[in-house]
Amino acid sequence: MSLQLLDYILAKKHHAFREDLNINLAEEYSKNQLSPVERMADRFERLCRAQKPHILPNEKICFIRTTKQIPDCFTEDEWKEIKSKHFIHELGYVSNVSPNYAKAISTGLLEMRESADEYGKRAIDNIIDLADRYKTEAIRVGRDDIASTLERVPRYGATNFREALQFFRILHFSLWLEGNYHNTVGRFDKYMYPYFKADMDKGVYTIETALELIEDFFISFNKDSDLYVGVQQGDNGQSMVLGGIDENGNDCFSELSKLCLIASRNLKLIDPKINLRVSKKTLMEQYILGTELTKAGLGFPQYSNDDVVIDGLIKKGYAPEDAANYVVAACWEFIIPNCGFDVANIGALSYPKMIDKVLHTSFVKCNTFDEVMEAVRGEINAESDAITSNIKDLWFVPSPFLSLLFDEIKYRNFGIHGTGIATASDSLAAIKKYVFDEKYITAEELVNAVDDNFEHMPELLHKLRNEAPKMGNNDDYVDSLSVELLDMFADALEGKKNCCGGIFRAGTGSAMYYLWHANEIGASPDGRRKGEPFGTNFSVSLFANIAGPVSVVKSFTKQHFARAINGGPLTLEFHNSVFRGDDSLEKVASIVKYFIDNGGHQLQLNAVNLETMKDAQIHPENHQRLVVRIWGWSAYFVELDKDFQDHVIARQEYTV
Repeated sequence: MSLQLLDYILAKKHHAFREDLNINLAEEYSKNQLSPVERMADRFERLCRAQKPHILPNEKICFIRTTKQIPDCFTEDEWKEIKSKHFIHELGYVSNVSPNYAKAISTGLLEMRESADEYGKRAIDNIIDLADRYKTEAIRVGRDDIASTLERVPRYGATNFREALQFFRILHFSLWLEGNYHNTVGRFDKYMYPYFKADMDKGVYTIETALELIEDFFISFNKDSDLYVGVQQGDNGQSMVLGGIDENGNDCFSELSKLCLIASRNLKLIDPKINLRVSKKTLMEQYILGTELTKAGLGFPQYSNDDVVIDGLIKKGYAPEDAANYVVAACWEFIIPNCGFDVANIGALSYPKMIDKVLHTSFVKCNTFDEVMEAVRGEINAESDAITSNIKDLWFVPSPFLSLLFDEIKYRNFGIHGTGIATASDSLAAIKKYVFDEKYITAEELVNAVDDNFEHMPELLHKLRNEAPKMGNNDDYVDSLSVELLDMFADALEGKKNCCGGIFRAGTGSAMYYLWHANEIGASPDGRRKGEPFGTNFSVSLFANIAGPVSVVKSFTKQHFARAINGGPLTLEFHNSVFRGDDSLEKVASIVKYFIDNGGHQLQLNAVNLETMKDAQIHPENHQRLVVRIWGWSAYFVELDKDFQDHVIARQEYTV
C-alpha cells in the first residue's frame, strides 16, 4: 500500500479541499414549482459542476467530494405536505439497495445513455464531464496513468482491472452525490473477478502489486465517508460481500476474495465493511482469513450462512437464481442485487414491550403459563398489524441515475426487525419458573417489583439477574421460548401483503432500536432495570452469566431462521487476549465454523478490551483508530456518542 496516501487520508488533509455549498435549492425549486425528478436532476448537475478535481499523493483510484453539503430538494413545508399523503421511510431518499454495477462497468455510460430518459442522460453527461475534468487535472500534475484510465472510463466499458475499479469508484461516488445513501457494494469479488483474472493471466500484476491496487481502492471508501448519512460516523452502508455460491452452485471465493481480506486486515480501516458468505462446505482456510480481520479488531467480517439464507429466501418467494445471488444491505439485511427494491428495515417490533403490555393487562388473570404465552402472541399479532397497516403509499424521491443501474424490479418486500429477543425470552423464563413452576412469587408481586424497578426487592432482583435461566447457556427451558417468540413474530407477518405488492419479512436484527426500544419500557421480569439497554441484534442479555461462546452458539442456532430471514446476526465479543496464543486463530475460526455447521444464519465478532475502551473515553486522543462493531457496522470508538460506547463496554466478553 501507499503509506503516504493512507497517512494523508487518516490525517484528513484532503478535507482542506472541501467548501461549503451555501445555496438553498429547496426554496428555489419550490418557488419555480419544479417536479421531484427535475429537482433531483438539477441538483445532481449543480453538485457535479461544483466538484473541484484533486489528485491525492500516490493514489491510483481518484474522485473525492469537495462540497460539504448536499442541500435538500424540498422545504420543510413541502415535506410536511408529502408526509401527509405518503409513508416516508427514513429520509425519503433511496437507500439500502444493491445496483447493477457489473452491467455499467462492462458497457460504459455512453451505451447506457442510449436507452436513458432525459434525466438519465443529463446525469450521465455530468458524470462524464466531471471525469474529463479529473483527466485534465491528472495530466496537469503529471499523472498520465490516471489520465489514461479516465480516457476510457466511464464513457466505455472497462477493459482491465484498474479501469473497472476506477469505474466503480465513479459510480459509487455519483450515487452518494445524487443523494442516495447506504449505497452497498454487493458481490464485489464476483463481478470484478473477470477483470482481475484476465490481468493476472496476462502478467499485468503479481499478487503483491494486485494487493497494492486493491488497498488503494479500499482507501477510496474512506475519503468521503464522514460526509455520508448515518446514525453515527461509520454507519454508512459501504458493505462488501465476498464468497458464497453462484446461481449454478459454484463457489465464488477466489484469489481476489482472499486479497480483499488481506487488504482489509493490512489497512485496518472501517470501510469497506466485509461480509463473508460461507456454508458447511467452506474450507477452514477461509474462516482463518476472516478471523485475522477479527484479530485486527475490525469487527468484521460478518458471516452469512448460504445453507440457511438461500433456502429461507426461496421459501419467501425469491427465485432460486436470485436467492443464490443475495447480498447484505447496509448492515445485515438480505437483499437481491440488480432486481430487488426491498425496504429491509422499514419497522421494528419490541419483544420486551409485548411482554410488558401483558404484564400490565392480563397477566395477573392468567392461571397457566400457556395463557401468558397466548397473551404474548396476541400482543405480537396486534403490534404487527399496527406496524404493517401504518405503511401505506410508500414514496421515495426519484433517483434518475440510480434508476439506470437497475434491471427490472422483481422484489418489493419489507423487513421488520425484532428487538430484545434475549430480554424477552429470559423474562418469560423467569415468569414461568418463579410464578408458575416454583410459585416463589405471585403475579401481582412480580408486577409491583417491576414497576418499582426492584428498589424494595433486592433479593428478587439478585435472583432474577443471577440465578434465573438465561439465553446463551444452552438451556432449553429458556431457549425454547425464544424459538416460540420468533415463530409468533413470523406467524404474525405470514400472508400479509405490503402496499407495493410484496410481503413482510420478520428479522432477528435490532439496528439502533436496542437503545430506543429499551427506553420505551421500565424494568423487565428478567432483572433488567429501567434504563438498561437490550442486547444488540440476536444476542444475549448484557448482564447474563454465560458459560462461554460455545453455549451461546448452541442457544442461538435452535430457532427457525427460514421463517425469519430478514437478517440479524448473533454478536460475540471476544476479549482480545484470546488471540495471544499460537493456536488462537484456529480456535476462534472453529467457533465460527461450528456456528455455521450448527445451522446459524448470521454471525459477527468483536475483539475488544474493556480497559482500553474505558481509557479511550478518558483519553480519546490516544485511541483514534480503535475500532468496534456497533450493530451492523464498525466505527472508530472515539467518534461514537457515549451511549453507544457504553453499550459496547457493557457487552459480554468471551475467552476460548
